[in-house]
Order: sequence, then structure tokens, then C-alpha cells
Amino acid sequence: MFEQRSTGTAHDDARLRDRLVFGDETALVDLHERFSALVYAIAVRVTRDGAAAEDVTQEVFLAVWQRPLAFEPAKGSLRGWLAMLAHRRAVDLVRREETHRRATRDGRLDVAALGHGDPVGDQVSDSDAAERLGTAMRALPENLHRAIALAYLEGRTYREVAVDLGVPEGTAKSWLREGLRRLAVAMHGIHAHAGEQS
Repeated sequence: MFEQRSTGTAHDDARLRDRLVFGDETALVDLHERFSALVYAIAVRVTRDGAAAEDVTQEVFLAVWQRPLAFEPAKGSLRGWLAMLAHRRAVDLVRREETHRRATRDGRLDVAALGHGDPVGDQVSDSDAAERLGTAMRALPENLHRAIALAYLEGRTYREVAVDLGVPEGTAKSWLREGLRRLAVAMHGIHAHAGEQS
């Protein structure tokens, strides 16, 4: 699916980075042509899933476009840096999906394990906390409520959520992130308020 051309020299890497820094969109095309096969190959090796590897590949190139100065030519080659980014992103994706599977298997919503840093998952262990979670879920807008219910209560992947809701995968991901963020805020606020009353 991805073709790869010559990876170039250190001078080519620095020049390409400079073009990206100045917002040259053709530089992104050149970068993609030179390294997409490498990034995709690493991502598919780690994720063992072509669609997931395509997501990782897009994330890597988007990250480079958004933060080209993160690449420092003096520290190594562009090829090596992109390979490292691809590996990290792919490992992160595998970990998130494994965490999601475990949380679904355990039958509970584990927001903290999804990397949001809020101990909501620990709070959802008794019936009182489950009732608070239900209140927070009912307060969500319908699109966020449905996305969260499909993913965490019915065990669907974000891709399946997107298909079920008839929206693009990126929209499903953003709805899930926003829904989880709102639940974390709501549960933290409810938990803090309950603590003040006791």
C-alpha cells in the first residue's frame, strides 16, 4: 500500500525539516513519500492490524507537521526519528486497546486506566459510585452518551462505535475522549461534593 523512495542524507533531512517549519505543504508530501512505508511497516508489525497501522501512520505524519522542530538533525536521522515515533505511537495504541478490552471484560468504566489521570475508575467500585456514574452518564449530551455506552458498556471498539453511529472514526474518537473527560470531571465534582457533606 505504501511506497518508499530513497531516505536521503542528513543535509536532506535538515532541509526537509526546515521546509516543514515554514509550513511548506509539499514538504509533508515529500516526507510521506520518503518514509510512509517505513512508518506503516513498523506500525503494522507492532499492532498486527492494517487499519490500526494506517491510523498510527496518519498520527505520526500529523505530529511531524504540527511539531517539526521536535526533530533535531544533530541527534540522528529523520528515518530513525520517524521509526521511533511510529513504534511509540503503535505501542501506545496497543496499550490503549488492551486497557479498553480489560476494562470492558471487567464490566466497568475505567477512565483512569485510559490515561486521563483522574481516579474515576477507582471510584466506580461500589453501588453509591455506580449511582453517581449513572447520574453523570445521564447528564451527557446524547451523542457522547451513546458513544460511551457503545464503547464501554457494550464493548465496541471506536471503529465499531463510528459505524454504529454513522460518523467518521475521528468523530467517534473525539466523542469518546470528550465523554470520558466530562465523566471524569463530573465524578470528581460529585465525589468532592459528597466528601464535603460527610
